[in-house]
Amino acid sequence: MEAYFDNSATTKVLEPVKEIVIKTMMEDYGNPSARHKKGLDAERYIKEAAETIAGTLKVAAKEIVFTSGGSESNNMAIIETAMANKRAGNHIISTGIEHASVYNPLAYLEEQGFRVTYLSVDGQGHINLEELEEAICPETILVSIMYVNNEIGAIEPVEAISKIIKKKNPNILFHVDAIQAYGKLLIRPKSQGIDLLSVSAHKIHGPKGVGFLYIDKRVKIRPMIYGGGQQRGMRSGTENVPGVAGLSAAANFMYTNHREKIRAITELKDYLIDRLSEIDGVTINSLKGELSAPQIVSASFSGIRSEVLLHALEEKEIYVSSGSACSSNHPAVSGTLKGIGIKPELLDSTLRFSFGVFNTREEVDYCIQTLKELLPVLRRYQRG
Repeated sequence: MEAYFDNSATTKVLEPVKEIVIKTMMEDYGNPSARHKKGLDAERYIKEAAETIAGTLKVAAKEIVFTSGGSESNNMAIIETAMANKRAGNHIISTGIEHASVYNPLAYLEEQGFRVTYLSVDGQGHINLEELEEAICPETILVSIMYVNNEIGAIEPVEAISKIIKKKNPNILFHVDAIQAYGKLLIRPKSQGIDLLSVSAHKIHGPKGVGFLYIDKRVKIRPMIYGGGQQRGMRSGTENVPGVAGLSAAANFMYTNHREKIRAITELKDYLIDRLSEIDGVTINSLKGELSAPQIVSASFSGIRSEVLLHALEEKEIYVSSGSACSSNHPAVSGTLKGIGIKPELLDSTLRFSFGVFNTREEVDYCIQTLKELLPVLRRYQRG
């Protein structure tokens, strides 16, 4: 049996996604900027995708900008809003558990003279709202905080965060990295006070290399890519029609009968947590139910290096992650795990299991049985 539990790194595409990608590559392959029928047909895919995605968020289609994925969306949201608003101030607030596609743009901005405050988190990965309020100052122009942590599944209280920000200064922009949240949670940027929102297609059974950035119409932001003026000048370059169409199909699938899909994934998460809890020497770093994201379970295995266990599972066709696989294939100490205060000896003994719509309870049972067989052997090996 094969059990793929690395859906937070990437997902298998859905059948309707595959079909629309092939169709737009082989039949409706025109350039959306061309004025003939092939071009107009391609342009229609872009417009319909924007309307579909906007519908899932209850925003305007013109507030959706298609990108090459989550990293570009995060870079654009952070760097280009900071640069566009630097006359108003040079202070940015984020957290110590952000993805590299947020952390590294912030590091770049620090080199450009911006000042960044990194908020701490508690043992469950949540920020302290009082610390946030104290960090806001007259020079603050942007707050960037992830919705769902990609390693442990912690859900940040975005509405409460926005209320604090806007009460202190309505002009401060609030960016949310929703790459692990979109498709899993109901998101309403207008009512939640979110000004910018980043999403990636391949986390929701869509194609790789495409995503979008929601930009509220009131946001002052510069383009990152200049050229032919596509997407109202916000992101020049010929649009990735197959990718955008595939993203639209995936979004439509995830938000159709959404509650039922998420309930099924959450039940698998809770079932895995319960079964892992049966095993000695396992520490669960994620919460059950709606207290954390439906698709992510972080677990630490005492006495075994995560890389060793990962490859032992791989030999049994069970695929997991030892961290945030989408950031780098080079191992590093997790800022998230350090931030939540897990024991130092467990920092290099933690795996992430993440679910998608294709996973089953039988796969979880197979994984648990395999772990029960492997763990004693691997612990003896590492001690010996």
